[in-house]
Amino acid sequence: MEPLGTEPAGIFVHKDFISKEQEDAVLQIFLHQLDWPDRKGRRSLHYGYTFSYKTFAIDHDVPYAPFPDWLTPLLPRGEDRPPDQVCVQHYPPGTGIPPHVDTHSAFDQLYSLSLGSPLLMQFCRGGSRSEDTNDRDDSSGGGGSSRSGGRIDVDLEPRTMMQMAGDARLHWTHGIRARKTDALADATVRPRRDRWSITYRWLRAGGQCECGNQKLCDTAQRRMGVEREYRWKEQQQQQQQQQQQQQQQQQQQQQQQQQQQQQAGVTLSEDNNT
Repeated sequence: MEPLGTEPAGIFVHKDFISKEQEDAVLQIFLHQLDWPDRKGRRSLHYGYTFSYKTFAIDHDVPYAPFPDWLTPLLPRGEDRPPDQVCVQHYPPGTGIPPHVDTHSAFDQLYSLSLGSPLLMQFCRGGSRSEDTNDRDDSSGGGGSSRSGGRIDVDLEPRTMMQMAGDARLHWTHGIRARKTDALADATVRPRRDRWSITYRWLRAGGQCECGNQKLCDTAQRRMGVEREYRWKEQQQQQQQQQQQQQQQQQQQQQQQQQQQQQAGVTLSEDNNT
């Protein structure tokens, strides 16, 4: 694998990790043999241990799922053991994934194999979120390895294996903006099509990270007595707010109905008196 050659340090890529024929065969398996969740947007399947989107770590309540035969030739090379967790994801055009960092204490190095349509993945230094990291449907952004301030857009071509280690893994968030086109550095507007990725994770020995990043590292935050905010808590808060808004709307509607009934009663009483 070759270093990306720009920030963030720790990104390595291997273009044409598999052949076009291998990619086509794998995509046929994805399209016709896998049992995908029945949902809109980004969809995921897990092998080995299951990744929890509540804690961003391993879901120990789900049994270990052995790797299927088709996955073996697609595993990263050069590691001393197979990954502990593999996630296959489907990105229809217009979908993305919010900026995030995989839990430091749970996982060590990360690899990802891109299949299907190319797209831009955005890295942000220190978790800073610029305006361009929001999940909006537009076509702004940079080309392959273009950067602006504390962010960089990496053009992930099909059949490319990418490794995230060091700074890129620990001190930069990564995400994919939800949009149907990408604007490249040469001003080309490239439509997105169906894209698949295979993410490979290795469990971190000892379950502790010593990077000391108090903004992104759950180990450092825990040592400070700060509880890490998980996405599911934000979702719960949003649901509670929505419920409160619905209750307020219902109360307002009831009050309006009562006022209308009272006005109708007054009008009827006046008519009877005339």
